[in-house]
Amino acid sequence: MNIKEYMADVGARARASATVIAATQSLQKNAALLAIASSLDERRDELVSANKKDMAQGISDGLAAALLDRLCLDDQAIDQMIVGLSQVAKLPDPCGEITDLSYRPSGIQVGKMRVPLGVVGIIYESRPNVTIDAASLCLKSGNAAILRGGKEALNSNKAISACIETGLKKVGLPKDIIQVISTADRAAVGELITMNEFVDVIVPRGGKGLIERIVNQATVSVIKHLDGICHVYIDDGADLIKAFDIAINSKTHRYGVCNAMETLLIASSVAPKILSRLVEAYIEKGVELRGCERTLALVDMIAATDEDWGTEYLAPILSIRIVDDMNSAIDHIARFSSGHTEAIVTQDISRARQFMSRVDSSSVIVNASTRFADGFEYGLGAEIGISTDKIHARGPVGLEGLTSQKWVVFGDGHIRE
Repeated sequence: MNIKEYMADVGARARASATVIAATQSLQKNAALLAIASSLDERRDELVSANKKDMAQGISDGLAAALLDRLCLDDQAIDQMIVGLSQVAKLPDPCGEITDLSYRPSGIQVGKMRVPLGVVGIIYESRPNVTIDAASLCLKSGNAAILRGGKEALNSNKAISACIETGLKKVGLPKDIIQVISTADRAAVGELITMNEFVDVIVPRGGKGLIERIVNQATVSVIKHLDGICHVYIDDGADLIKAFDIAINSKTHRYGVCNAMETLLIASSVAPKILSRLVEAYIEKGVELRGCERTLALVDMIAATDEDWGTEYLAPILSIRIVDDMNSAIDHIARFSSGHTEAIVTQDISRARQFMSRVDSSSVIVNASTRFADGFEYGLGAEIGISTDKIHARGPVGLEGLTSQKWVVFGDGHIRE
């Protein structure tokens, strides 16, 4: 296979189909989403069988436990994909929405219309469910999509692609609206991220190495985040019962996800009251703990290094630091955070507001687990990824994040004097 020619063909077909989906009405887009869901349900055995091949190969290749967890596609995962499609179908269609209409002194009326981005290229690893998340959001937001999953999920993604194609065909839409790259050749990624004539934006989802490569090599605009170094700060005004539950859930609910807590910060005045209980619970769940000098003075654990504070573990490892107060916690976050998600546990509403306004991350949470930093939990139906960029889209990227705005002007024979 000539990768350059193959990708150019994929890009050209995506660009042509983008004009079709951009003009497609909501009812037909929703029908397509539900048809894809039906196809997934009808082909469960094929999906599971294809995934078993990927899982077997992954085990043989020595994939890490976190990656195998993301790769697994069982009945429960298929149910979640079907639910996700149904939820996206029920979401309001952002395309065509006109906002901020106002009359100007000249008599013209000026506003903004929400429109699709065009062709979205999405590059991801391990998780075959991302194929459905990406397809559903791009379809509903009026975009064509080129999806390139990791080689470890190649069989699963091909099976899912067949379901998508069936659903699109059933409602009379071109199959080229959603294309899943059928080769594991890494050169396909290099082509995709430099096809400016065909692709409008790239969304990478995966490990830091993958995203760094794309950011460094792409000539197409990129929506991305590199790390999920998330913090929970237990304030001296915290309800310690809530603090305990939030600190445990933020770390141990799932380890290999970007919104899992990697560093726990505790105000010095409350550390003696809660630290030992937390340590006991973490150890019981198999979490390796690494602490600062002040933490080590209260509880025995591995000494943390400067490298630990800036590490996204994606594993049952947690760094703990005792800080003087909220200001010290914010200073630590400013230095080491990746700008993904930070949480404060406090009953002091004034401090909560200060924390929310001063912490510069894509999600800032008060009295809840960092695990809520997720498109599904935010009511987006699904997410295309998390953005820690500050321009265009930030945080979980759903339908609105896959659109842009253009100015619209209404007149009635007006001419400029």
